Amino acid sequence: MNIILTGFMGTGKSAVGRLLAARLGLDFVDTDALIEERQGQSVAAIFAERGEAVFRRMEAALAEELAARDDLVIATGGKFMLATENAKALAAGRIFCLFASPEDILARVMADGAACRPLLAAPEPETKIRALLAERQVGYAQFPAINTSGKTPGQIAAEIAARLAAQPAADSFPFQPV
Repeated sequence: MNIILTGFMGTGKSAVGRLLAARLGLDFVDTDALIEERQGQSVAAIFAERGEAVFRRMEAALAEELAARDDLVIATGGKFMLATENAKALAAGRIFCLFASPEDILARVMADGAACRPLLAAPEPETKIRALLAERQVGYAQFPAINTSGKTPGQIAAEIAARLAAQPAADSFPFQPV
């Protein structure tokens, strides 16, 4: 069984995923980082040079590939699990949606360097974050939620590990992609 972390950018998927994988003795995969490694260019460069549609096709192929593997903690890009085909491919795993306040998201993304986030190339990034969160609300709501605001990645990883221990079966949270 795999553990999949989804949610908006800046909610802690990668940092939490690394810690959770180490804690559980599983391998860690960051979908954006793996695509960047394989393509030899950043997500921002892929968006700029080849377009979002090409990037989304790369994500779909990766979802199928990762679904054939076990014992992974997978940190996905912000829209990865909102694509029905990706969600269906990974539905056998335990999926958690990390969320945070728009203010926390903006602070985290700015600390990481906002230039690497093509969807935030806007004059008022917090307004863009709020609009994107509203747009994705229904999609994210289909997964069990973990609030990351005001918590360290270690605290979040511990919370997810506790949930897994309390409900170890993959079918504990029925998932029906929208």
